[in-house]
Amino acid sequence: MRLILVRHGRTTSNVGFLLDTAAPGADLDETGREQAEGLVERLAGFPIEAIYTSNLVRTQQTAAPLARRLGLGYTVLPGLREVSAGDDEMSADATRYIGTMVAWHGGDVDARVPGGENATEFLARFDAAIDEVAAADHAVAMVVSHGAALRTWATARVPGFDEALGKGHLENTGIIIADGAPDAGWTLVELDGVRSYWMPDDAEQGDPVS
Repeated sequence: MRLILVRHGRTTSNVGFLLDTAAPGADLDETGREQAEGLVERLAGFPIEAIYTSNLVRTQQTAAPLARRLGLGYTVLPGLREVSAGDDEMSADATRYIGTMVAWHGGDVDARVPGGENATEFLARFDAAIDEVAAADHAVAMVVSHGAALRTWATARVPGFDEALGKGHLENTGIIIADGAPDAGWTLVELDGVRSYWMPDDAEQGDPVS
């Protein structure tokens, strides 16, 4: 199958650099709504058969314009939610959160923010959600999720993704396209919407996580 993974549009929490990972989460802001509308044209060439979102409202709001255009609903899978910030939920200090992602990438799968989840726990529930998408036997499915979740899952499950992303980050409504299946593995087809650097002065672009 073809899996189109999309990061949600921008929210006020992104602009405020807040670790907004718990449901229901912030709504899209005006820019985020424009980004969601822009997906209609950006994905017009793909015969999308189904749309899946996390249980955070920003992913559902991101999916809504394309779902309306295609005459589809969307299925909410809580397993697609963002990596939990645990005790740092809604904090503007992402030091421990980002440090945990770095530790996971370095092989320390037991690292976690206090009150949050480790890499094994995250991948188990995200994999289960992707397995559910694949089991529905769509030729092309769209999944709307979150920055840290998508980067972590794609790094672990899509060979070549980490090299293609490099030191960049997936922008709001950035897109990862992969072909394959959970058992056979995934092949990276396309990566669109990557910002090559991120600094706090880039607030108008949105937070690279959550």
